[in-house]
Amino acid sequence: MTIPNKTKQIYLFFLISLLLTACKHNNRVDVSNIHVDVKIERFDKEFYAMKTKPMAQQVAYLQKKYGPFYHNFIGVLLQDDDINTRDTAYFALLRRVFATKDWLALNHDVDSVYPNMDKQEAELTDAFKHIKYYFPEKKLPGVISYYSGFELQTMIGDGYVGIGLDLFLGGNSRFYPVLTEAWPHYLSRNFNAQNICPRIIEGLAREDMFPESDSSKTLLSKMIYSGKVMYFMDMIMPDVADTIKIGYTDAQMKWCQQFQSKIWAWFLDQDLLYESDFPKIQKYLNPAPFTPGLGEKNESAPKLAVWTGWQIVKEYMKRNPDVTLQQLMTDNDAQKILNGAHYKPK
Repeated sequence: MTIPNKTKQIYLFFLISLLLTACKHNNRVDVSNIHVDVKIERFDKEFYAMKTKPMAQQVAYLQKKYGPFYHNFIGVLLQDDDINTRDTAYFALLRRVFATKDWLALNHDVDSVYPNMDKQEAELTDAFKHIKYYFPEKKLPGVISYYSGFELQTMIGDGYVGIGLDLFLGGNSRFYPVLTEAWPHYLSRNFNAQNICPRIIEGLAREDMFPESDSSKTLLSKMIYSGKVMYFMDMIMPDVADTIKIGYTDAQMKWCQQFQSKIWAWFLDQDLLYESDFPKIQKYLNPAPFTPGLGEKNESAPKLAVWTGWQIVKEYMKRNPDVTLQQLMTDNDAQKILNGAHYKPK
């Protein structure tokens, strides 16, 4: 059967429209011609080599290769920001660390989970290409893996971003149940490989590229700031699930979507948007198992201000297609973004 030319044209127009819609929905841009190739420096392995190699010799090598990172890492590991890494006095502390059974077990588990980091390098390469697409002048950091002593997932410094592999061993790691005071289960369940790239990108956004202004005091300003960070992650990692970006379970995400209008009504009815008393608003911003006062049987999602800010920013960008990502991220007028979003969830 021959399809009439007019029908072909209509079908072709429909197909093109569908493809354009899909591309827009998925925040996809072509980064194939951007030359970025992330290689993760395995500092964790080179540091552990001090257990068998002459310590002074290996330290000299690490200090030369890793520069400021080495000093910052030692400060985190030994919990002493003022430690003098030019002095050898701390070598005795390192030897005691290397001798513990826990350190040997940790090294074993990290090697088991991350014999290589090819997948993470590919994910970061794609994300960094997207950063260069939107921010071509941005100097990309080197990426370094380390053990943090269960202190820090990521460490952002001058020219580098560090990955604390001991806090990405998988939610069922044998270490996390004994660390519940520092890392309760609602946090450690996300300590897995698929969170490495999102946590690095979020850290770069918050600590390096777009740090929050000191004038950001009200819940609205913090809500919109976090919403911009989440939208930034949307654009830089278009293939990453929303639940991973914000750290929700599927049930928590569904809860937010189901009660979106009631969440917004709560913020308005409680006069919270312009509240600047941080102890009063922090429960809407910080990670938690749920949000007290909302939902039945503790089923509510946490970080409701972050999630709501995200929806507001997405609506703002949808209604203002001429606004670039660069313009959005440098616009600190939260009220303007709220007004421009016309946010009225149903």
